[in-house]
Amino acid sequence: MKLFITGGSGFVGREVISQLVALGHQVRALTHRNDVLDSAVETVGGDIGEVDSLSGSLKGCDAVIHLVGIIRESPAKGVTFAKLHVEATQNMVRAATEQGVRRFLHMSANGARADAVTDYHKTKWAAEEELRRSNLDWTIFRPSLIFGPHDQFVNLLAQLIRTLPLVPVMGDGRYRLQPVWVGDVAAGFVRALNCRESIGRSFECGGPEAYSYDQILDLIGRALGKSKVRKFHQPLLLMKPVVAAMQSIPQFPMTSDQLAMLLEGNICDPEPWRRALNLDLKGFTEGISEYLR
Repeated sequence: MKLFITGGSGFVGREVISQLVALGHQVRALTHRNDVLDSAVETVGGDIGEVDSLSGSLKGCDAVIHLVGIIRESPAKGVTFAKLHVEATQNMVRAATEQGVRRFLHMSANGARADAVTDYHKTKWAAEEELRRSNLDWTIFRPSLIFGPHDQFVNLLAQLIRTLPLVPVMGDGRYRLQPVWVGDVAAGFVRALNCRESIGRSFECGGPEAYSYDQILDLIGRALGKSKVRKFHQPLLLMKPVVAAMQSIPQFPMTSDQLAMLLEGNICDPEPWRRALNLDLKGFTEGISEYLR
């Protein structure tokens, strides 16, 4: 197959491309800067925020894999959830429709829903709605927390555990997460290309087990060879105003939206996804032990 991919330079995108190339697929990736991708990948320039710049880019492709997304806004730079989630998806749906590419695989997020409490999840849902209103053969993937060698979440926590005597934890640390291996997320996209039964379906993508935030810290600590991770639980009543005041500083590691999503938890039932695409899901402990040591 010949695939058109957006977000190919990202954490998930690079793994998707790696698996596609290994299987002999042809890959054409949209780029808007000097991204360095696999030498086997054809690159085309364009701005996903400008539909006219996509003219002709999808010609000859069998499917679109749309992975573009952000976890944090930078309004001063024009980087917003509305633009990168909703408008970008609108543009890709239009380009695929006009250029005759019916198959469309889309990465959303676990927790996306119309009545979500955060703009991140609301715009992810709005992007999904663009696909549901289209005439394309779409499949939607909603990953939970994705982990792997180049992730931000686990590697940041590992760095805190290595360097701090006490690791700060927002609230009681009991909120639950269900980390999913980046290779499994990518494999879901790749296998769906040849799975007609996945058309018109939305899959929640999580790992085989869920853990509390405190448990995740302990598991990372063990992977680093530490017998115990000492934690400092910070009262939310005090921390929420601090996060709200500091979130506009790019170096500050959290926004109010991210805190709300963390406290809400991020768990799902991955069995329909696993069964439909015949996936053998990697556990969190096994996965982190491969790259944290």
